[in-house]
Amino acid sequence: MTSTRTDAGEGVGPEGDAREAETRPQPEGVPHRDEPTDVLIRARGLTKQFGDFVAVDGIDIDVRRGEAFGFLGPNGAGKSSTMRMIGCVSPLTAGTLTLLGLDPDSDGPAIRARLGVVPQKDLLDEELTVRENLLVYGRYFGLPRSEIAHRSAELLRFAQLSDRADSPVEPLSGGMKRRLTIARALINAPEILLLDEPTTGLDPQARHVLWDRLFRLKQQGVTLVLTTHYMDEAEQLCDRLVVMDHGRIVAEGSPRDLIERYSSREVVEVRYADFELEQHRERLDLGALAARVEVLPDRLLIYTDDGDAAARIVDAGVDRPLSVLVRRSSLEDVFLHLTGRSLVD
Repeated sequence: MTSTRTDAGEGVGPEGDAREAETRPQPEGVPHRDEPTDVLIRARGLTKQFGDFVAVDGIDIDVRRGEAFGFLGPNGAGKSSTMRMIGCVSPLTAGTLTLLGLDPDSDGPAIRARLGVVPQKDLLDEELTVRENLLVYGRYFGLPRSEIAHRSAELLRFAQLSDRADSPVEPLSGGMKRRLTIARALINAPEILLLDEPTTGLDPQARHVLWDRLFRLKQQGVTLVLTTHYMDEAEQLCDRLVVMDHGRIVAEGSPRDLIERYSSREVVEVRYADFELEQHRERLDLGALAARVEVLPDRLLIYTDDGDAAARIVDAGVDRPLSVLVRRSSLEDVFLHLTGRSLVD
C-alpha cells in the first residue's frame, strides 16, 4: 500500500473614502479617527443572558486596530449574540464593552456611525438598482449627495460591479449580492467592519473573489471582525481568532498558534475495507509516534509530528489498509478537537 501526501481590483474605493472621512467634522464626543489607540474593541466579563439561558458567559476580548479577528464556534456557541453586542444592537447583561473608546450604552449612535455591518443574509432593496442601493444607504449617515455619488462609484469598482450599476438587484448572482452588501456597508468609510458568515452559500470562485476584496480592505487599515463556519476562511483571513463553545472562549490565538497548541504537525487518515476500526486501532503499534488516534465511523485519524513514519507503520501492520493519506494539520482539526463532532442544533 502506498501512502499519499497532500498540502492543503481595481481602484479600491475605501482608501479614498478614508481620506475624505478624516476631513469631515466628527460628531460631538467622538474621538478623531487618527487619535492614537491600539485596541478598538475591548470586552471584560461580557455576558448576555436571555431569561435563564446564558448565551455569552463572561468573555474577555481585545481587537486591535487594523487586524482581522474571527469568532469560531458551533451553532449556539454565542457568536451571534457577541456580534450583536459589538454592533450596539443588543444590550449587555453584565460586564463591560468599549468600542472606539466609547460606551455602547451611552454612545450607541456615535459608534454605529463608525461601523460597517455585513449581516448573514443580504438585506438589499431589490426594487432598487445596484447603484441606488448605495445612494439610498449613504443618506442614512447624513452624507452629502455629491459625496455619496463619488463613494458609490469607487465602491462599485472595488466590488467589481461597475458594469451592473444600473441593473436591478433581484437577478444578481449570490456572489454579486454579497459583494454589493459589503460595498453598501463601506459607504460610511467605517473603521470597523462586522461580517457575519460573509461567504456562506457562495461557490468557491465567488468565495475567493470575496476574500480578495476583504484582504484589500485589511491592507488599507480597516479592522475586520467576522464569524465563519469555514475553517479555511478563518485561516485565510484572520490574524487572530477565538473558539467559542457554550458561551465561553475555549481557545484564542493565531491560526498557526492554535494548530501548534492543540493539534500535531500532521494527520494520517487511514481507511480499511471493513469498519472494525476500533480493532484496527488496537492492532497498530504506533508507540510514542502518535499524539492521539481518533476513531471516526469511516476512518482513523492519527495525529503525529511525522506523518511519513506513521504511514509506514500502518502499511507494515497486520491489517492491510485500503488507503493512507498524510496531510498537514488544519484549523478544522483544532475546532473539532475543542468543540467535539456532535451536531449542535
